[in-house]
Amino acid sequence: MPNPTAASTPQELADLPGPPTNPDRALTVAAIVLPAVAVVAAATTWGRTFGWGELIAAVVVFMIANFGINAGFHRLFSHHGFVPNRGLKLALAGAGCLALQGSPTAWVATHRLHHAHSDHTGDPHSPHASCDPASPLQGGQVRRLLHAHAGWLFETANADAERWAPDLVADPDHRFVDRWYPLFVPVSLIVPFFAGWAIGGSTSAGLWAFVWVSGVRVFVGFHATWSVNSLCHTFGRRPFESGDRSTNLAVLSVISMGESWHNNHHAYPNLARHGMGPGQIDPTARTIRLFERLGWATKVRWPSEQVREAARGRR
Repeated sequence: MPNPTAASTPQELADLPGPPTNPDRALTVAAIVLPAVAVVAAATTWGRTFGWGELIAAVVVFMIANFGINAGFHRLFSHHGFVPNRGLKLALAGAGCLALQGSPTAWVATHRLHHAHSDHTGDPHSPHASCDPASPLQGGQVRRLLHAHAGWLFETANADAERWAPDLVADPDHRFVDRWYPLFVPVSLIVPFFAGWAIGGSTSAGLWAFVWVSGVRVFVGFHATWSVNSLCHTFGRRPFESGDRSTNLAVLSVISMGESWHNNHHAYPNLARHGMGPGQIDPTARTIRLFERLGWATKVRWPSEQVREAARGRR
């Protein structure tokens, strides 16, 4: 376990966010509980009330929203892994908003804070350290995993955007998307109901579209992202010395769309590809490659041959 203060100066610790407000905590409870209720409803009625259309729609919207998070919020906006044209930049920002994980600027600020203090005091979602210098993370491994997975949302407010994401704050396109982010919440939740109603011709069809596309899809998306925060700092392999406890966890590579090659990412955070070794599935990187070939993305930061050799364990 790393030294909990090794990566934190007094000034850096002074810049850390405080606790969230009670209304924010209430929203967090709703965000955790309501999608879980949808999963229970879907599981208990499997084979009786839903059609394959709802499942396919949920998968498609999941891929769009989480690609927006992975390629947009993470590899592009947080780490500048490639340069998009304006249309692609706005499309990725909008797609990521559908995941309901916060506005681009808020997401990026918190993620950069994580990298600045990864697994040390100041990291908002580490299973090894607390963001609050006065309250070091204590308890067994389960307690620490729960903190890193979703508990941190009740303990830490959004990071200061001016401090951690000044480039996004200064970008008119990001200010526009941030301003309209609250509209994405009802759109992401309500449109599936009306689409299901229109296609299925009944209120029941609309409700089950809502359960799958607005409930199950959001649940899976949340936990795919949160599992990288928790499981990928606890279990798995560490081929690179990254200065923290980040790991590669192959079992999550498909559902996370390549984000679970997390040790690779923390060793080389600005690269557009995380799955660098043989057999390391990275659908997000493949889609970025497609955008590059279409001319929509340029200056893509791909791993060098030396880095790929290291990922193969040859160096």
